[in-house]
Amino acid sequence: MDDSVFHRLYDEYHHDVFKFLIYLTRNQDHAEDLMHEVYVRVLRAYSGFEGKSSEKTWLFSIAKNVAIDHFRRNTVRKKHALDTFDWEKSELVSTGSLPDEQAVMNEDMKELLDALDTCTGDQKMVIQLRFIHELSIAESAAILGWTEGKVKTTQHRAIQALRRKLSALPTEGRKSDG
Repeated sequence: MDDSVFHRLYDEYHHDVFKFLIYLTRNQDHAEDLMHEVYVRVLRAYSGFEGKSSEKTWLFSIAKNVAIDHFRRNTVRKKHALDTFDWEKSELVSTGSLPDEQAVMNEDMKELLDALDTCTGDQKMVIQLRFIHELSIAESAAILGWTEGKVKTTQHRAIQALRRKLSALPTEGRKSDG
């Protein structure tokens, strides 16, 4: 991979990839570290890129794998055990808040992001790819290495879960002492 290809990929996609990572980790320092790892993997793997998907899809796929590795490492460290991290069933609860954007975010968006943090890792990634990054079902399936049907099913379940969680929240002005 020559420098011009690397710089073009970085210039075109680093903002989207960083945004993807920061929404997953909710920590700017972690997202920056993971970005570095993404582009190290890009350098190592670009010669094997066959063009079967778009470069953006390929980069998001690498970012997804880097994020999964990050959560696995942290889960193992926290548990001090060698249990298998079950990405599909485990909740990714991010304790940090988003940088700068958090301050200007409206209350509904904060509630949505908090509810999204209680979804499974798969659901969180599908919602992020489909609605935050506005990728198609086909692009999301390519990034995740899934069938389009699995993306649709996971999206449907995530939306149902988010609706349940958001509808359970007290609405402003409603008295909770009944």
